[in-house]
Amino acid sequence: MTVKVVTDSACDLPQELADELGITIVPLTVRFGEEEFLDRRDLTAAEFWARCDASPTLPETAAPSPGAFEAAFRSAADEGHDGVVAVLLSGGLSATLQAAQVAADAVSDVIRVRTVDSQQASAALGVIALNAARWAATGGKVDEIADGAQAFLGSMLSMKPVIELVDGVVEPESRQRTRGRSIQHLAAKVREAMPVEHLLLLHADAPDHEELLGMISELVPRDDIIVTKIGAVIGTHAGPRAMGVAFQVPPS
Repeated sequence: MTVKVVTDSACDLPQELADELGITIVPLTVRFGEEEFLDRRDLTAAEFWARCDASPTLPETAAPSPGAFEAAFRSAADEGHDGVVAVLLSGGLSATLQAAQVAADAVSDVIRVRTVDSQQASAALGVIALNAARWAATGGKVDEIADGAQAFLGSMLSMKPVIELVDGVVEPESRQRTRGRSIQHLAAKVREAMPVEHLLLLHADAPDHEELLGMISELVPRDDIIVTKIGAVIGTHAGPRAMGVAFQVPPS
C-alpha cells in the first residue's frame, strides 16, 4: 500500500515533475472580472501572463472548494492508496488549507488524510511537496511523511529579495534600489545559505532570469537547479517579471 501526495496549484511545480512523482495538484481559481478559470487546467502560466497584458481588470484568486479536495482524496482511495498527505499553501495566505481539512473530515471513513500547512507559497511549497512524494515513493507511511514535511518548514527559505515568508505570513525582507542589485542580493541569499538542497529558480516571464541562473549556477551545478515559471495564483499577487528562489537547508 502506498501514500498519495496532494498539493495545490500555488506550488508552481513543473507539471512533468509532478507527474513523474505522482503528485496530484488541486487547482485554485483565477478570476478576470466575470470570467473564472481553473489554474493550470483552463489557464496555463503563459496564457495567464498574456491575459494580464490584455485585460483591463486585475486578476483575483480563490481557494479550491472542499469538494475539489474531496474528489482528489477519493480518487487516491480508488487508486488503491492507503493514505494521503496534503501539503498546502500557507494557511496565513489562503483558505486552501481549511478547504482541504473539511474534505479530509468528509472522507475519513474512506481514506486517512493528513494535511500539512507548508507556511510557504510557490516553489518553496513545491519543494516540500517534492520531498514528501520522494519519501512516499520509498514506502513512507502517512504520519512519518506528514511529520517529516512539517519538520522541513524550519529549513526552508522562499521568495527573495523583496519579501519572504515568515511563519506562513508575507514580511518585507529588504529593499534594493535597482533590479540588478535585487538579483545580486537574491544570489547572495543562496550563497549565504550554502550548502543547499532542492534549489528552484522561479520567475514570472522575467527576461533576465538567465542572469540570476548564471549567478547561482556558480554555487550549485546547473543540472541540479529546477527552473519553473510562476503560475497564475502566485503571479496574481507577485506581478510580471517577479523572480525568486526556493531551497532547503540540510540539517546540520
